[in-house]
Amino acid sequence: MAISSRLVFLIAVIVFADFCTSEAKAKKKITNIQFYMHDIVSGPNATAVKVAGQSTESTSSNMIASMFGSIYVIDDPLTTTPQMNSTLLGRAQGIYAMASQQDEFSLLMTLAYEFVSGPYNGSSFSIVARNPVMNEVREMPIVGGTGVFRLARGYCLARTYSVHGMDAVIGYNATLIHY
Repeated sequence: MAISSRLVFLIAVIVFADFCTSEAKAKKKITNIQFYMHDIVSGPNATAVKVAGQSTESTSSNMIASMFGSIYVIDDPLTTTPQMNSTLLGRAQGIYAMASQQDEFSLLMTLAYEFVSGPYNGSSFSIVARNPVMNEVREMPIVGGTGVFRLARGYCLARTYSVHGMDAVIGYNATLIHY
């Protein structure tokens, strides 16, 4: 009797686990989003502010090495097109640091992309990634999300659209798997 009760319990657990797994698979969604991030370092309306790093009077002849260790806090607008006056989709908020002393200009980025309009209003996704900014295309992992992007994972491809001094417009194409 005890063996048959255990067998019935084991079968019930297996059936329940299979049902839960099937439910999770059925709710999985894949979303692709394209937007532009406006990183403005200069001028009175800067959206990226240096909070740590070497002084701007560095005497190093290597520009990359002289920027190593600089940390910026950002609150960059995300828009539908490369033009700053296009529809505001959200904000990229977080930190990036100049992470290379050598020949390659790279950033370590910890950013949340928060949406403030459209179908993703109130939702966000996050990346923690190395960004070799001089590469034509940079791939970065999506490590989480909130709202409609809860439990998100995926990747985003970044392409520099334009650069003026230290100010840049970066196009993003993000592919998210979420529930």
